[in-house]
Amino acid sequence: MSESKINLVGQTRDELAATVVGLGEKAFRAKQLWHWIYYRGETDFTKMTTLAKSFRETLAGSCEIRRPETVTAQLSTDGTRKWLLRGKDGNEFESVYIPEEDRGALCVSSQVGCTLTCAFCHTGTQKLVRNLSAAEIVGQIMVARDTYAEWPSPPEGRMLTNIVMMGMGEPLYNYDAVAKALTIAMDGEGLAMSRRRITLSTSGVVPMIERVGEELGVGLAISLHATNNELRDVLVPINKKYPIDELLAACRAYPGSSNARRITFEYVMLKGINDSPADARALIKLLHGIHAKVNLIPFNKWPGSDYECSEPETIEKFADLLNNAGYSSPVRTPRGRDIMAACGQLKSASERERGQRVLLDASSVV
Repeated sequence: MSESKINLVGQTRDELAATVVGLGEKAFRAKQLWHWIYYRGETDFTKMTTLAKSFRETLAGSCEIRRPETVTAQLSTDGTRKWLLRGKDGNEFESVYIPEEDRGALCVSSQVGCTLTCAFCHTGTQKLVRNLSAAEIVGQIMVARDTYAEWPSPPEGRMLTNIVMMGMGEPLYNYDAVAKALTIAMDGEGLAMSRRRITLSTSGVVPMIERVGEELGVGLAISLHATNNELRDVLVPINKKYPIDELLAACRAYPGSSNARRITFEYVMLKGINDSPADARALIKLLHGIHAKVNLIPFNKWPGSDYECSEPETIEKFADLLNNAGYSSPVRTPRGRDIMAACGQLKSASERERGQRVLLDASSVV
């Protein structure tokens, strides 16, 4: 494809209208083009039969409908699917589809690598390369739709029902592109993902949290993982900038939070680190007054990590204390471990291979 071609994926309605006008057509043609791109998932301009043949030819000469390139697609024994995707500049990122009995969630990345260095997270060992564009973010959803043949956008019976911004990167450090992509995804005449089925996870970029609620209205998830600043400074270093009290104050003020729209707190279970009954009681005290649920995440081991997962009976006891205090606390079933697709395990394959080469080179030095 020509370097000069305009990629229409990732353009908003207004941007698409401006592109159409720039090509000498009436702005209303953008609505038809939007329908073909985001509702039907079409990538071939010649098949867009509601557009004049001359306009289709103009589009083919000037524009493209480009998804991220799929480098590899792995399928876990439990049905989890992971894509290694590549941007036009060669940088790679991952997304994961997690099927459930009556629904399925796509875990979407927002950065190549990560701005943060959370101690228990594999992605955090890959330094930030760059932010993903809106085209690359919404393109992950389109790749999944391609895989599961969910075009035209089905109104019901979808396999892909939920979007979780919980992949590689910190979404609120790439807010503009994330917001643009999610706005496109939520458009009822396109991908038609309900905002009630979209959750954005943040490690705690406090100044941006209110804006998420006001501008996007999606579900909020907080990567908490500790009940005091001393430990959270180690596990989630952004806590040094935005400590727990500030973070929870932002959660209490989150627009739209209610019993029907609870904030999710993610809490990875680390053996002997944050999993005692005292930790559970401290968490209950912290969450007082917040419409909240807690996702307890058994730690997923990755090469080089010093942490271990809490014992099952420890996790069960922790969950019981939270549930008895009125906080729904499901224990997340690890998915996709055999393909390194579980929570906290995502890392570009090229980075893993580079790390493995370094280890091999070091082991050969006597």
